[in-house]
Amino acid sequence: MERRSFLRLSVVGSAAAAFGGASWLNALSAGADAGDGPYGPLQPVDGNGLMLPQGFCSRIVARSGEDIAGYVWHSAPDGGACFADGAGWIYVSNSEVPLVGGVGAIRFDAAGIVVDAYRTLSGTDVNCAGGATPWHTWLSCEEADRGQVWETDPWGVDEPVVRPAMGVFKHEACAVDPDRKVVYLTEDVPDGGFYRFAPTGWPDLSTGLLEIMVDTPDGVGWAPVPDPSAATEPTRHQVADAKPFNGGEGCYYAGGTCWFTTKGDNRVWAYDAVGGTLSLTYDDDTPLSGVDNVTGAASGDLFVAEDGGNLEICLITPDGVVAPFVRVLGHDQSEITGPAFSPDGSRLYFSSQRGTAGSPANGMTFEVTGPFRS
Repeated sequence: MERRSFLRLSVVGSAAAAFGGASWLNALSAGADAGDGPYGPLQPVDGNGLMLPQGFCSRIVARSGEDIAGYVWHSAPDGGACFADGAGWIYVSNSEVPLVGGVGAIRFDAAGIVVDAYRTLSGTDVNCAGGATPWHTWLSCEEADRGQVWETDPWGVDEPVVRPAMGVFKHEACAVDPDRKVVYLTEDVPDGGFYRFAPTGWPDLSTGLLEIMVDTPDGVGWAPVPDPSAATEPTRHQVADAKPFNGGEGCYYAGGTCWFTTKGDNRVWAYDAVGGTLSLTYDDDTPLSGVDNVTGAASGDLFVAEDGGNLEICLITPDGVVAPFVRVLGHDQSEITGPAFSPDGSRLYFSSQRGTAGSPANGMTFEVTGPFRS
């Protein structure tokens, strides 16, 4: 059963620091519609190829194949997150390329100046999205048929660790629910599952219970996945009544709700973890099309990046209005990836995965600053 109601969002302030900069929302799901955004219309294109609202400006912080603070920025930058680093912060970014994949990181000082950049994971396969943890690690997900989740250190000190107990499938993104001590995961195939993983000993992700969402007479529920290693059968096919989702993409948890996107049918879903119910936040094709990565702001706005459409990041406001926040021009064969806010909420990072040339070797990573509402 799927239901639609009005979006009601409010900030849960104490969670922001724990997740390294993303502020959090508390919602009961929605039927969001196109309208006038809180920042006004997009202005003419700037020198970096972006259309932004009045008062906002941009810079390009990294380009694939070019040196940044001693590190050659990786190809096909995808999912990302920010982590507080003293008075500064770190932005981590996946590389969605086969076999070499991995994760790169940029460290900024308190003034937003790049002071370091480096690799935190190498030699993995098609690292797409992922999720930040309250214990300050980055979960990098492999979007491959035998893909796994890798737990990485944004500071590049601790060695990355693979987490096979979280399932072997075509991973897309994940989001940590510290209240119920579980991790939600999406799967990017046309009949993909929506999963949750409960570690045996929180927050150690080495062992635990993997479950998949199922249809029930009263709505939705959860059932254990018999074999998370998928040795003989894909995880999504192991459980009767598993609820299929058409191309699971971004995933974001805040204040009792996990939002996730499905690109195959252009939907934004809301799972109310308190009530155990599933709703639709967005089910339309304009102005938001090609839903992908998702994050949130201190204002209670959701920011959803497009893989398709007219290459925008659109926001969904607490009162259920959907409006474009930024449009990227001249990147017609690319997609927008990795939206994440700096710890103080004043800067938004994201990438054009394939840049103006439409090639993974031509990715571009942007920073937008301006009067983000709190």
